[in-house]
Amino acid sequence: MSQSTSTPAAPRLPRALRALSEFLRLEAAGGVVLIAAAALAMIAANSPLDELYRAFGQLPVHVRVGALEIAKPLLLWVNDGLMAVFFLLVALEIKREMLCGQLSSRDQVILPMVCAAAGVAVPALLFAAFNHGDAGAMRGWAVPTATDIAFALGVLALLGSRVPSGMKLLLSTIAVVDDLIAIVIIALFYSHELSLAALAWAGAAIAGLVLLNRRGVTRLGPYLLLGLVLWVCVLKSGVHATLAGVVTGLMVPHVDRRNAIPDETEHSPLETLEHALHPWVAYAILPLFAFVNAGLSLSGLSLGDMLQPLPIGIVLGLLLGKPVGIVGAAVALRALGWARFPDGMDLRMMIGLGLMCGIGFTMSLFIASLAYRDPLLYEEAVLGVLTASVLSAVAGYLWLRPALARRPG
Repeated sequence: MSQSTSTPAAPRLPRALRALSEFLRLEAAGGVVLIAAAALAMIAANSPLDELYRAFGQLPVHVRVGALEIAKPLLLWVNDGLMAVFFLLVALEIKREMLCGQLSSRDQVILPMVCAAAGVAVPALLFAAFNHGDAGAMRGWAVPTATDIAFALGVLALLGSRVPSGMKLLLSTIAVVDDLIAIVIIALFYSHELSLAALAWAGAAIAGLVLLNRRGVTRLGPYLLLGLVLWVCVLKSGVHATLAGVVTGLMVPHVDRRNAIPDETEHSPLETLEHALHPWVAYAILPLFAFVNAGLSLSGLSLGDMLQPLPIGIVLGLLLGKPVGIVGAAVALRALGWARFPDGMDLRMMIGLGLMCGIGFTMSLFIASLAYRDPLLYEEAVLGVLTASVLSAVAGYLWLRPALARRPG
């Protein structure tokens, strides 16, 4: 009679680690799709398809319900509508990180918070140094301040398994804090022609969301319905409509009785919505945003265009300002004994991470679309963002490849 032996099951990862692993996997894969979408836009804009490409972005889309009418070209439906869904996901991620993730304790938060703040301030100062005499150009001072986590993780994925998990985690946390700072910047500096009546209705919708949260409502339907109402009100108010996604995300509850146990299989409403949205944002919304916004025609461009103060300010802000701010802050914190580098990271790898954070792309293009109504200024900004993002990606890859080659696989 044979005796069978059974192999004990592998221990399950804690929920937070499972969520982080899934987040990094989706972001890295989404980054590859994002790069492909941007490349496709550049090809279309510099080929016989250019006229068709421009017509696609200007395709009129009208929605009318009774007396309410929203009529915008497809480009603005993407930038004002679909990007509100992206910001909803960003708000969900920020709330989760602040409640039970990398932003939930002082020891975890000080390094990415200070690095992110320095990585916003130094690029903005560099941009201002080149553009302070031009009031129109200075509207885009925030363009070189953000990091595109999907693009950056997509480049890191090319370096294989030798990339330390601490680097991926720090990069993603800095990018989340970057997004939080960008939300505040958009709210404070990129609103216009405010409508008090629409703002009052938006306030009523926010009050409804707060009431749902306070009453312990865990069904997602009421939050999403009120979030849609809030989006329409904010769209009509003069405040940028994407902020409706932020408010809605922050109101969705994270912890209820069903997920009080750490290894419980059921998810909170926040986790459920985050998991549902993440693939759509990574593989559809952000690539579509990149496709309709990154199509810069290179015909007629010269080296002189690249050397204009606006694109130079963006390129230097992202390519130089980001790593100087982030690495300088990290080194200062370590010297003061207030924080340490993540496990597996030394100064050389921190410099590589700083270079990767110079990949602005999605958020930089988005802020540029808010800052510049003048097509010439917007094209210069897109030129700067695309150039800086490509140079940062190449520099970060070439810097990290030899450093990581000495690590065990």
